[in-house]
Amino acid sequence: MKKKKNSDAPHIDEHVVDNMGKVMTTNDGVPVFDNNNTLKVGDRGPSLQQDHIFFDKLIHFDRERIPERVVHARGSGAHGVFEASEDLSSITTADFLKKGTKTPVFVRFSTVAGFKGSTDLARDVRGFSVKFYTQEGNYDLVGNNIPVFFIQDAMNFPDVVHAVKPEPNNEIPQAASAHDTFWDFISLMPEAAHMSLWVMSDRAIPRSLRMIEGFGVHTFKFINAEGKSTFVKFHWKPKLGVHSVAWNEAQKISGFDADFHRRDLWDAIENGQFPQWDLGVQLIPEEDEMKFSFDILDPTKIIPEELVPVKIIGTMTLNRNPENFFAETEQAAFDPGRLVPGIDFSDDPLLQGRIFSYMDTQNYRLGGPNFHELPINRPINGKHNNQKDGFSRIDILKGNTSYFPNSQSNGCPYQAMLKGEVGYQTGKQQVDGKKVRARSNSFADHFTQARLFFNSLSAEEQAHVINAFSFELSKVNTEDIRKRELAILNQVDPKLANAIGKNLGLKPAKSLDPLTLQFARQNHPNYPIQPNKPEVEKSAFLSMKVKDNDGSIKSRKIAFFVDDGVSKASVDKLKKNLEKEGAMVVLISSHVGKLKYKEGGEEPIQHTYLTDASVLYDGFYTPDGDSVAKLAQNPDYLQFINEGYRHCKALAFAKSAEQLAAKSFIEKDQGVIFESDPNWINNFIMALKKHRVWERENSRKVPS
Repeated sequence: MKKKKNSDAPHIDEHVVDNMGKVMTTNDGVPVFDNNNTLKVGDRGPSLQQDHIFFDKLIHFDRERIPERVVHARGSGAHGVFEASEDLSSITTADFLKKGTKTPVFVRFSTVAGFKGSTDLARDVRGFSVKFYTQEGNYDLVGNNIPVFFIQDAMNFPDVVHAVKPEPNNEIPQAASAHDTFWDFISLMPEAAHMSLWVMSDRAIPRSLRMIEGFGVHTFKFINAEGKSTFVKFHWKPKLGVHSVAWNEAQKISGFDADFHRRDLWDAIENGQFPQWDLGVQLIPEEDEMKFSFDILDPTKIIPEELVPVKIIGTMTLNRNPENFFAETEQAAFDPGRLVPGIDFSDDPLLQGRIFSYMDTQNYRLGGPNFHELPINRPINGKHNNQKDGFSRIDILKGNTSYFPNSQSNGCPYQAMLKGEVGYQTGKQQVDGKKVRARSNSFADHFTQARLFFNSLSAEEQAHVINAFSFELSKVNTEDIRKRELAILNQVDPKLANAIGKNLGLKPAKSLDPLTLQFARQNHPNYPIQPNKPEVEKSAFLSMKVKDNDGSIKSRKIAFFVDDGVSKASVDKLKKNLEKEGAMVVLISSHVGKLKYKEGGEEPIQHTYLTDASVLYDGFYTPDGDSVAKLAQNPDYLQFINEGYRHCKALAFAKSAEQLAAKSFIEKDQGVIFESDPNWINNFIMALKKHRVWERENSRKVPS
């Protein structure tokens, strides 16, 4: 059948819009003068509620998906408890931060770009949102596993999401940034340079949700009883350390188990291996707001821990899985505007926009203004106000008044101030300036901290960043986009740009592309502006590489390769030592059902080479027994150990099984342990604690 042209369907033709050569307008056709900056009081001041152009843009953006979240649609959740461990009464009145206070929490982890049914292992930012059910109401700390963001002003948030989402003409690719529209946007936004390096690093492909850091991203404020403000940055530090998978590994995990992270979190909690994070804060006195070479209100910047150490103030433990995914995880509504007394906003222009956007999104997504009455969102101290009716109203308001002030209900519910009780108060702040759409020049340094991040990585991590950029930009069809991005990366580090350029067959330009400069000068007319000298050029806190004598193997999964005739003594010897360290042992055989041991006895088997793959495990062991001869003839076994070696994982071989390594391309190194080695069990455990034998990549040029 001949395909119809649009001209055969005039009812469609009349609605086709071509933006080429057209001035940008609002939905009402009003030309937009500046699409990069919200309306503020001065170029560093708070955003204004009268910014109807921003609200028009965000209201439309918040309603672009039905019914899943526009961003962070793919998520996993768990219940737990937070226990405060430090006395912060001198800097904040927040009740849940008083030493010894235990507060129930619900946490939702998520990916940003993919749809609800996408893979857990996409290269992406992970959301890390915590709802504290405090005695003063709900407090939401809505953050990510990366401490910075792509953009500086909320006006551009719909744009960065539109760019990374599947392209609108063909709805591909899913949950991936490796395509033209994303890098077109990024290559025109120098402010995204820092974040783009984080996303191209191993931070964007975590081993487990239990092994990610969390960050509030923005600078917030603590307010004490006297009304004094202290700037604060929030950090979640996992007890299990911060670990990743290799990119090649992530792609394969997506095929074998797209629910890998969700399953891992669920199983860990069900098995009593409760994930834990320490909550830390960086505290900056109000008078030190302009102390640093960077602006602490800029969401594309970190505060290096060498300058302001992270103070641990409590620990969060996740100890209960949801009873129903939809009712809890899916209906959980997070909003950075949910604050409690003692915590306040800063004038970060990205945060200022999120205050509106999240509330608006939840109102729309969950069917109206009563989403806070859903069980997962209800405050534990109750709610009492005059807001009534609306879609999905659950609470039944007694009496004949729903207004304030009133005398019919004795003035109730009353304002806290009327009876001298504690209520939420915004910190006092002097604000003076012209209404402008502009950006402070203190936000104009886009490359110094990107350079700091790259320089702080180990050689192996730097190689992974280079490989990631090379992979992503190779998927970009438009050469001009590749060239623009290489020019940006050349401002960060020529070694980085040249290595990527070599893989792309391009020589990086020394200066930014004229089009990139044109867009940068819309925000900073005199761009580029000479940056201040950085206080820190390399930070020990940014690399994920495990330091000597650090690390843990708690909850790690170790595959034991068995078959009928395997020695139970050989299995039990290592199994006992691994489980003592908190690791999990999984027996993998050529068949399910009963496994027959050499010494007699049987054990049920649920994992085989048909159901499992090496990418799902952290380490491998081949025990002694008559099974060794069978494994030598099993190509699936050889595939397992070769791939595990390629992904820089630790492998151990019992004495009779050492010969099997010779049948593979495995070469002896610090991560390949033979039972004939002295102290072999301890050496294997130590290799597992380091997470990976990344040096293997350099010595053997094994691409992971």
